[in-house]
Amino acid sequence: MAAEPKVPLLEGRRGATPAQTIGNIVVSIVGTGVLGLPYAFRTAGWLAGALGVAGAGAATFYCMLLLLDCRDKLREQEAEVEEHGHQHRCCNYTYGDLGEKCFGRVGRCFTEATIILSQTGGTVAYLVFIGQNVSSVFAAEGGRGPSPLSPAAVVLALLLPVQAALSFIRSLPSLAHFSILADACTVLAVATVVKQDAQLLAARGGQPFAGRAAVAGPWGVAFACGFAVFCFEGFCMTLALEASMSDRSRFRPVLLQAIAGVTVVYVCFGACGYLAYGDATKDIITLNLPSNWSTAAVKVVLCIALALTFPIMMHPIHEIVEARLLAPGGWLRKHIGGGALERAALHASRVAVVAALSAAACFVPAFGSFASFVGSTVCALLSFVLPALFHLRVAGAGAGSARRAVDWGVLLFGLAFAAHGLYAAVARRP
Repeated sequence: MAAEPKVPLLEGRRGATPAQTIGNIVVSIVGTGVLGLPYAFRTAGWLAGALGVAGAGAATFYCMLLLLDCRDKLREQEAEVEEHGHQHRCCNYTYGDLGEKCFGRVGRCFTEATIILSQTGGTVAYLVFIGQNVSSVFAAEGGRGPSPLSPAAVVLALLLPVQAALSFIRSLPSLAHFSILADACTVLAVATVVKQDAQLLAARGGQPFAGRAAVAGPWGVAFACGFAVFCFEGFCMTLALEASMSDRSRFRPVLLQAIAGVTVVYVCFGACGYLAYGDATKDIITLNLPSNWSTAAVKVVLCIALALTFPIMMHPIHEIVEARLLAPGGWLRKHIGGGALERAALHASRVAVVAALSAAACFVPAFGSFASFVGSTVCALLSFVLPALFHLRVAGAGAGSARRAVDWGVLLFGLAFAAHGLYAAVARRP
């Protein structure tokens, strides 16, 4: 399988400063999932939701440090090999490289397959998000009746042709400015929601917690945790972010500042949204905004930006599919060869992948439930299980009994969390 692609914002001749690295970390982590956090707080309760998000942030930070420790340990081993006269060039490891170093080719395949599943889940969630928001705009324009366009119709009729055309763009730098546009639109949407939340909370006077549950039950807490894990996306970019710094020794405190700041924003945004709307909080908070032209404009601009950044999220999926097709002995090499027919076949494969994900998005009932499922399963494996497993494999007895106990705890928690996410999806529980 192909290695994880580089993020365009990380490319450059000079290393990033601490301030630039904080910006890159925030861009890599924060996505549209933040707009579903108030619904997660409604499901869990404001106190349980806050604890769940804070716990997910702390666990994510710890597991990111585990990846860095594994990389450092492998570099030390390489240095020892070089001292004995064997030439082995030290490299900047990717997540897949760590999997291969720990468990061979099977480890690389499983790690990168998990990354692709996580990326696929994120792209489908984005399509569902866009479909529900555009459908709500048409409903608002049509009055109180049902929307003339269902979310599934929006995905198939409006998004599929656009995404198929954008899939032909093969250069990540050409798409980088779309990512910046999406971040700006997300900030605009969050600011609009916060303004509405503040007005509603002010109208409630001095009783913001009246009628709002602090803890809604264990199933709700697990739902909120799964959604929070989904919101801390970009986990596989940890090693690339560290490698982008001019002074790598400063990365850990910079990472702590960024994760802590994002966690605080997540907790405040989720709690305020739930306290403002209560049990009426929807799985995408922008759907709670009043039906007027400014709200419709925010939704449309946000959806356009997400549609334009969709190809960036699809890039690693296309890379792996095309690597298989172009591999020696692959289907294209056997039946087509090269030239114009090969390029046409590669374009057709991209359209087919986009069409398959669009079709899958049509069967997703709700953004919030699907995002929590993705966060509780593949994201939990990627964020908790694999880092702890790699660290146990690389560090071994040298990590100390207390550190190994913590690693085993994280590993078992991640497996249990993933199993619960799968069970909750089958049982159709939140």
